[in-house]
Amino acid sequence: MSDESQLREKLRKIEALFAGAGTTGERLAAEAALDRVRARLATLERDDPAVEMQFSMPDQWSRRLFLALSRRYGLRPFRYRRQRLTTVMVRVPRGFVDQVLWPEFQELNKALAQYLNEVTLRVIREEVHGDASEAAEVPQALPSGVTS
Repeated sequence: MSDESQLREKLRKIEALFAGAGTTGERLAAEAALDRVRARLATLERDDPAVEMQFSMPDQWSRRLFLALSRRYGLRPFRYRRQRLTTVMVRVPRGFVDQVLWPEFQELNKALAQYLNEVTLRVIREEVHGDASEAAEVPQALPSGVTS
């Protein structure tokens, strides 16, 4: 199984965990799970009115994942003119964010970041230089004006 297919399977398992699906391999079960989460969102919207929430994403991968996850649940992410590209606004019940959206995003984002880090290190080691470790830490700086 390739790294990408392993990541996809891991993402499906995490999604199934948060959506409450029984078996991840069955399409109908996955659709039913998604419908249950959407129904939960609709219930929360009745009991917990939507509020405008602002999220800041540290990188394009996290932002793209958050946007896709929001859209999957029928939310409409946006940003105001002059807001940074890293900012995402969503009108959503706070309870849905706390119970479903944010925990699921964090788990998926963690898995995606780990995968991207592994791929990046592998490409650097294979194509740039075998030593992709961090810079060495030295005990103290050289005196001002001294170069080595």
